Amino acid sequence: MFKTNCNRRAMLAGLALAACSVPLTGAAAQSWPSRPITMIVPWGAGGGTDATARMIASLLEKQLGKPVPVVNRTGGSGAVGHQAIASADPDGYTIGIATLEIGTMHHQGLTPLTHEAYAPIGLYNSDPAALFVRADAPYKTVKDLLEALSKAPDRRFKASGSAQGGVNHLALAGMLKAAGLPVSRVAWVPSEGAAPGLQDLAADGVQIATASLPEGAALMAAGRIRPLAIFAPKRDEAQKDVPTFKEASGFDWSIGSWRGVVAPKGTPPEIVAKLQDEIGKAVVTAQYLEFMKTKGYATGWTAGDGFRAFMIDSDKGLGATLAELGLKK
Repeated sequence: MFKTNCNRRAMLAGLALAACSVPLTGAAAQSWPSRPITMIVPWGAGGGTDATARMIASLLEKQLGKPVPVVNRTGGSGAVGHQAIASADPDGYTIGIATLEIGTMHHQGLTPLTHEAYAPIGLYNSDPAALFVRADAPYKTVKDLLEALSKAPDRRFKASGSAQGGVNHLALAGMLKAAGLPVSRVAWVPSEGAAPGLQDLAADGVQIATASLPEGAALMAAGRIRPLAIFAPKRDEAQKDVPTFKEASGFDWSIGSWRGVVAPKGTPPEIVAKLQDEIGKAVVTAQYLEFMKTKGYATGWTAGDGFRAFMIDSDKGLGATLAELGLKK
């Protein structure tokens, strides 16, 4: 059995931190912001990270009275965007969205970057991955799919949904291992986020995709893809007809993505504190909560040191999972 420590309870435990504020002192905090604040997203437009980032940016823009443009910096399996955040001037005018992959890329030798390259602002979302097939696929259940995979030669089936070693790749690899199948059985087609991977599934470029249920919502509504299971300990409240992987297969495997706002390491603590306060206010507004509920995204807010501790724990768990799946270098 393989599990990550990325779960909603861990996030919600930090909700109380949203009410905490750190006194602001110094000229940096007093004059900030005096110009636009760029928010970098390491993944492509249309995915869950992009959508949630743009909602937070729009609310932050209203609260601060300054533009907060969102810039998608894709490439390198997430390394390009994460590096762009870490390499930016630590002056409070560049922030970004760190995702679970900051705890996988360095284990795979893709980048030396770790969570230590950032000043943590706050964790705002964590969603389990789900297993999708095309709506017209012959596999009506997880057992149907696993039976087909057990009889197929390696790499006849293709899957997508994230970068190599990303959360959705780990979701598929863990599913195969839990079911006693070799990870090599399915060829992984890397993508710069869930949206292009799901589009590839809908276009019949791959036969399987893994992504969160909210990320698949539009194509599900259009009748182009169909979820078989969710990789979580319990069913999703918004999609109660989708079984857990354990319910559907008898095998136990859970994993999910997470998203948090960070700034480059060295950003003045007074500005980090103000960002924590302002984004902490944004993620409890009626507009934000309604958006997240409508889209099916989990909500919560774990700020500062709580988020740092979460990233440390996530990194350790992901390293162990990658090693167990034979994906760690």
